[in-house]
Amino acid sequence: MYNGIGLQTPRGSGTNGYVQTSKFLIRGKTSKVVVDRNLRFGPDQGMGCIGKKANKEILEHDQKRQIELKVVILEDKLSEQGYNDADIVDKCEDFRHKLEAEASAMAEDGYGGGFIVSDKK
Repeated sequence: MYNGIGLQTPRGSGTNGYVQTSKFLIRGKTSKVVVDRNLRFGPDQGMGCIGKKANKEILEHDQKRQIELKVVILEDKLSEQGYNDADIVDKCEDFRHKLEAEASAMAEDGYGGGFIVSDKK
């Protein structure tokens, strides 16, 4: 036995009792780092996400996805009500243009140009 590692006796174990060290074991650093408990944040530290603004292209893409989602929901409702394909396409196009106009009006007013899709009434 070597430093509490290994067999008490190699007799009957089928080995010679030689203990090898693992070459792949990564040990932590033995030196201790002294941490200054009085260290405070500087005036520009700790404010990582506050100053970032949203990417305009991502917001526009998300807005277009929301519009298309509403159009698809309308298309499903109209097909369940028994409208023919030509009427469904016309009504969906009108609804899409209406939603795009509302979104552009909201963007011009400074509301960010987005709205939330919800199935709850």
